[in-house]
Amino acid sequence: MSWKDSNCHNRILRDAENGRYGVIAAIAYNIEQILGLVRAAETARSPLIIQFFPWAIEATDGMLVRAAADIAKRANIIKRAADLPFDSIMVDMSHYEKEINLKMTHELVQYCNEREKSTEAEPGRIEGGEDGVMDTVGLEVCMTTAEEVDELVSTGVDVLALSFGNVHGEYGQRSPQLDFERFERIRAQADGRVHLALHGTNGFAPELLKRCVAAGVTKINVNRLVLDDYYDHLHANVEKIPHTQLMKEGIQKVADLTIKWMDICGSAGRA
Repeated sequence: MSWKDSNCHNRILRDAENGRYGVIAAIAYNIEQILGLVRAAETARSPLIIQFFPWAIEATDGMLVRAAADIAKRANIIKRAADLPFDSIMVDMSHYEKEINLKMTHELVQYCNEREKSTEAEPGRIEGGEDGVMDTVGLEVCMTTAEEVDELVSTGVDVLALSFGNVHGEYGQRSPQLDFERFERIRAQADGRVHLALHGTNGFAPELLKRCVAAGVTKINVNRLVLDDYYDHLHANVEKIPHTQLMKEGIQKVADLTIKWMDICGSAGRA
């Protein structure tokens, strides 16, 4: 068995693809959120991927749990993450021109693979802004094409983050307008060579996420979708209850909301 077959991240997504369910890949910012996410997975008996933005590596000097490093845009951060106990790293060079993106992605994928790390990439910028990640523009021109699928697959990545109307950050008054016909063309072009990831799920309705899973998405990146109740609780009670109680109840808020979305994605009871 190769390391790619035994890699935890790859196994989670392979099982999800075979079982036709989606796996929550949640961003965590602090210990309460990590504990809440883990509690959700244990309670729901669901697979889970915990992710961190690159700042977490710098802010905590690498003192992180085993998880996935999400949206690393600088080569030095990607290489540093590859030497930490992550299972997977998002190699995002999409802010460069296509030729440079492909060249750097290929080089960094090789670097990660030498350290037995799974990798994810996106062919073009997905409009929006999220936690300091560079803002992008031009949603239509950034949507993934069949040609880009082949180009990214050739770099050796394991997971492809698609753009078919989804955006990082907030959708504002415009609700998500996903192009499922485009998604189906992309899925057919990928033909099982990579797993398909969905970014930009803030504000998604349950039925929309179910449709994405049914279409073939296996990795579902979430941020506010599982953290909103935690922040509402924090803002409402920070000056009213002891800090330890605030933390304890906050952990449960994360767990409860995450369990809800695990049920929606069909992953509950799969671990």
